[in-house]
Amino acid sequence: MATLARRLVAIRRAHALQGLPDPVRSELVRLTFRGIRRAHGRPQRRAAALLAEEMAAIVASLGDSLRDCRDRALLLFGFAGAFRRSELSRIDCESIERTPRGLVITIPKSKTDQEGQTRQVPIPHGRSAICPIKALDQWLELSGITEGPVFRPLNRRGHVLLGRLSGDSIASIVKQRVKTIGLDPARYSGHSLRAGFVTSAATADAPA
Repeated sequence: MATLARRLVAIRRAHALQGLPDPVRSELVRLTFRGIRRAHGRPQRRAAALLAEEMAAIVASLGDSLRDCRDRALLLFGFAGAFRRSELSRIDCESIERTPRGLVITIPKSKTDQEGQTRQVPIPHGRSAICPIKALDQWLELSGITEGPVFRPLNRRGHVLLGRLSGDSIASIVKQRVKTIGLDPARYSGHSLRAGFVTSAATADAPA
């Protein structure tokens, strides 16, 4: 249903741009869409959002390995900034600005930014155990990353690779980490850890 609704909006805009009558307003289209919605419409499955206490439990379960440090920074950043997984994937060292109050992350065009403008997301300092800035600094120091993608895949030997984590790999990491504290990973494969982290279901055997 959501896909059909988006298609109707696109058709409406295309006709409006050319000064043509809006076919979507016709009684035939409206009745047809209403009938499809009655026959096939169902609520979209919403993923659960992690609570602060659950995030603290996940962080406490992580060790000092390079992979654990990366995942700690990734999860805390996703939680603090309510980032989509695609946005986390696109964060570069050059996107980070340090201020007295914390960090400001510049995110290029996102799924919710239809005009193609960048947006800035402030990341404040947190309590020591779940401070996203402290976690990020530890990850950058241990990994030796000074430019380019911040969140990168690791090979089986724990060495940092050059590319950036994919959205599917980030979703996989979330699932793995929530499972370690006894939560059902299937409930956390959707939109967010808080308000917008980790888009859509899924995930895969991508390097992570």
